Amino acid sequence: MQDILGLFKNKDLLNTALTHRSALNENTSTSTQSNERMEFLGDAVLELATTKFLYDNHPEHQEGILTAYRSALVKTETLATVSNEIGLGEELFMSKGEEATGGRTNIGILADSFEALLGAMYLDRGYDVVVEFLTKNLFNKLDEIKEKKLYRDGKSLLQEVVQAKSSDAPRYEVVSEEGPDHDKQFTVAVYIDNKKVAEGVGKSKQVAQQDAARQALESFGQE
Repeated sequence: MQDILGLFKNKDLLNTALTHRSALNENTSTSTQSNERMEFLGDAVLELATTKFLYDNHPEHQEGILTAYRSALVKTETLATVSNEIGLGEELFMSKGEEATGGRTNIGILADSFEALLGAMYLDRGYDVVVEFLTKNLFNKLDEIKEKKLYRDGKSLLQEVVQAKSSDAPRYEVVSEEGPDHDKQFTVAVYIDNKKVAEGVGKSKQVAQQDAARQALESFGQE
């Protein structure tokens, strides 16, 4: 992570990108702002850079599959994985309470902070540096995404598999909700013929349902 932090000329931008909203309550950061506005910018930069990468490197594909690839690359779980790999969580400024409840490994916080880091990098060093960073740390995940078919709509595919066996349609139920309203994590179970076959997690019920569907497909040998 130190080589990434060293990219920044303006340390104030970097500090803001690393500042979780909880840090403002305890003045644990030199920034007077949280990273939420920076995240807003970084999200747009990420979408543009990812779209351009896919457009340039997959001329054989049409909009549908490119959109599926992009969704798999920029989803919360993927961004959190990259954040863990580069050690972003350890650099964040947050309150002691947030840290004590697992804030440094929370997938929502990690994904949001990753986008904030991109926003700060864009302001400080420009678009080309952001693309170089993403190429090295995120876009290289596409091969695995394609190999494991992580870009597919898990719920639709699971329904096709289940209905081919003349079973009832899959049923999804929320098992638990954890975290504050602005940063929920849902656990959802999927049932087939009233038997629980898998569970999934995500920042929304829809994401957790997709994860549960993928887990179920893996258990059926479909992934």
